[in-house]
Amino acid sequence: MSTLPHELYTAEQTRELERIVTGQHNISSATLMARAGGAALDCIKCHWPQAERILVVCGTGNNGGDGFELARQAIAEEYRVSIFQVGDEKEMSEETFAAREAILASGVEIHRFEDKLPTTDVIVDALLGIGLSREVSGYHALAVNAINEHTKRIPVLALDIPSGLHANTGRALGTAVHATITLSFLGLNKGLFTGEGPNYCGQVCFDSLKVPSAIYKAFTPIARRVSLENDAAGLAPRERTGHKGLYGHLFIIGGDHGMPGAARVAAEAGARVGSGLTSIATRSAHGPILNLARPELMCYGVESASELEELLRPANALSVGPGLGQSEWAIALFQKAIETNLPMVVDADALNLLSKNPQHHDNWVLTPHPGEAARLLGCSSEEIQADRFAAVYELQRRYGGVVVLKGSGTLISNGEAPTRLSTWGNPGMGSGGMGDVLAGVIGGLLAQHFPIMDAACVGVTLHGMAADKAAELDGERGTLAMDLMPHLRRLANLIY
Repeated sequence: MSTLPHELYTAEQTRELERIVTGQHNISSATLMARAGGAALDCIKCHWPQAERILVVCGTGNNGGDGFELARQAIAEEYRVSIFQVGDEKEMSEETFAAREAILASGVEIHRFEDKLPTTDVIVDALLGIGLSREVSGYHALAVNAINEHTKRIPVLALDIPSGLHANTGRALGTAVHATITLSFLGLNKGLFTGEGPNYCGQVCFDSLKVPSAIYKAFTPIARRVSLENDAAGLAPRERTGHKGLYGHLFIIGGDHGMPGAARVAAEAGARVGSGLTSIATRSAHGPILNLARPELMCYGVESASELEELLRPANALSVGPGLGQSEWAIALFQKAIETNLPMVVDADALNLLSKNPQHHDNWVLTPHPGEAARLLGCSSEEIQADRFAAVYELQRRYGGVVVLKGSGTLISNGEAPTRLSTWGNPGMGSGGMGDVLAGVIGGLLAQHFPIMDAACVGVTLHGMAADKAAELDGERGTLAMDLMPHLRRLANLIY
């Protein structure tokens, strides 16, 4: 198996990769199928070395051919292999049919799937591949459900993609296999990492099938995973003569009545990733409380937009929205922030205000979760989740700048390919204040003069990695926003 690549592709691009390999590099489809079967068997040996029995569920497409090849090679190594076929062999490609016939020639029976699967040590899902675009039905749906009946007791290896999952959107098409491991071949499909994909894929592994690396240069990937190794040039060690004036002044605007904590969380996050100065513009009643909670932050009581205008003169980045509310006070402060034309993060209630008065700017980072994204696009959150890539593209087209569509498999788009995708983060982030942390982190990077796309990519990465570090120490359940702060500081100094 190969190192997990950062590049992500559509199903159409992956099929084109295969056509280039077979058409221009003298590697036949049958050879690729044999290599895929061998890689899958190696994966089983690596992850389940005690396994003696392997059950393979094969469809009629090339995915099924990979499964037949795995079965053939496992039989040759004296594993006890059971094979169940769904669909008519008349529908098979030449290579898949040949792989099936090789098994029959060895005297091993291939069973017709009916409704149940026997017990085994490992189940291999080779039923439906990356070309699926319609709801799973009939015997295919029965087979998926039969596999899932065993998943609490028996590990499942999905070849290329869990059957039933849409390779481009990550949407489960009616039903989908819950895999323990997904072994992807040739190119990683974007749907593995966003939408419902992470719920079904388990651990994602990759094998390039030994194809020439040059073939990947012919494609611009549709997306690329973010990482500190590739995106953190702006976090290089500081010069010894550096001072706070070089590292920017971030202003957090928010904290309406009852919500000062949101502004405080965002401000501390900005300071922890290195903003030279961090200030909060909030309701007058909150200033003393916030100063006591974190004396390094400067807090200003603001009751009108005219008061805010003077305060923002020394700022060079803004983060607007944490605890802002949607009152007339909030509307006035948000509009005044926009008028500064400073680079800014627009989050939380500021996004809700924006949905009521749409504007397009190139100098901001919008950070909606699916519900806020739905309000910005005038649709349902279910529609956002059904195709998150389409949603982030449309948000960026309508509102400009950079859009960070939060959620599992967070997407980051500035309207140009490749879209960036984060595989960092965990369900422990489903608690109040986590979005405020991200707004502060990205704002703190903007204050340090990061370009807006870089600030968004590095910010999302730091945020997700910090949450993962917190979960490693104490578990996911019960993680609080402030638990991320010590990890943010270490990660921003590339200590990990």
